[in-house]
Amino acid sequence: MLAGGSSMALAGKFSTVVIDAGHGGRDNGGSYGKVYEKHLALDTSFRVNYLLRKKGYSTKLTRSSDVFISLSKRAQFSNRYSNSIMVSIHYNWTYKKYIHGIETFYHGSRSKPLAQYIQTGILKKYRAHNRGVKYARYYVLRHTKNPAVIVELGFLSNYSERMRCMKGWYRQKMAEGIVDGIVKYQNARRRGWCN
Repeated sequence: MLAGGSSMALAGKFSTVVIDAGHGGRDNGGSYGKVYEKHLALDTSFRVNYLLRKKGYSTKLTRSSDVFISLSKRAQFSNRYSNSIMVSIHYNWTYKKYIHGIETFYHGSRSKPLAQYIQTGILKKYRAHNRGVKYARYYVLRHTKNPAVIVELGFLSNYSERMRCMKGWYRQKMAEGIVDGIVKYQNARRRGWCN
């Protein structure tokens, strides 16, 4: 899937996927009791990393353990890889406990197709409430030079969604959906449908 083709077809390819597990270290992210976003995000990142490598993609993890990394360092790390995309993995939280669902954020217009492919890929793997693809001005999205998205894979503040997020099978479905979206986005880039 990733090899061969004319130089024109390959012109749209990206060479590296930067996988950013949200939060870490002293920053737990969203939490409920002892369920911490930082742990779920890291586990999901490992799953995404494994699946992408199995398909022949080159990957880089912003963190591979429970450490704190500033937002600026995450963006700087991603920007080291000039021909890359970045997927930042998160789980959501709000004071309104009834809110649930999955959403994907982008900033620049170049990032919107990546967000759309990933959101679609996730929802094909698991029929969650679709909160959509949304424009946002989050720091890592604004300061990453290449296409970058933030995926929010469920609300830890919502009881039923939190119960799912804690299950390995659910995080595996999320990882598979993210990877399917990345593969379809790569194919679209190679065909010149987006850049």
